[in-house]
Amino acid sequence: MTVNLSEIIDALNFTDEYTHHFLDKTTGEIVWVSDMGMTMKEQEDTYDTLDEHGFYRLPEQRDIHEYRIMEDFISSLPAGAARDRLSIAIYGKGAFRRFKDSVIRLGLDQRWYQWRDEAYKKKAIEWCEENGITYV
Repeated sequence: MTVNLSEIIDALNFTDEYTHHFLDKTTGEIVWVSDMGMTMKEQEDTYDTLDEHGFYRLPEQRDIHEYRIMEDFISSLPAGAARDRLSIAIYGKGAFRRFKDSVIRLGLDQRWYQWRDEAYKKKAIEWCEENGITYV
């Protein structure tokens, strides 16, 4: 089976604590199940189809470690005020919001999103390789 890597990356980008993505082994299609966006019947039907076809579970939000991605981004910056501000922004409650606001204020948003996109791409490639899935 060959999958489109960009579809895997898109699924990783849209995962959250209520949404799970799977790769259907029969169709090669990425299927999502949402606790918030689907009725129980829709969820059950989707799981029944996946069970029948076989599936791979894509990495979930907790597997992606976006906090670590932010830390790595900060470490990649040269020593200075921007690095110091972002280091402070990621501590405590609201770290993700403060980080994103600070990245925008510092004019580093394009650089951050490129960094994050590359991290997601690496995660998608790792997942494909771990599961013996060919990708394009």
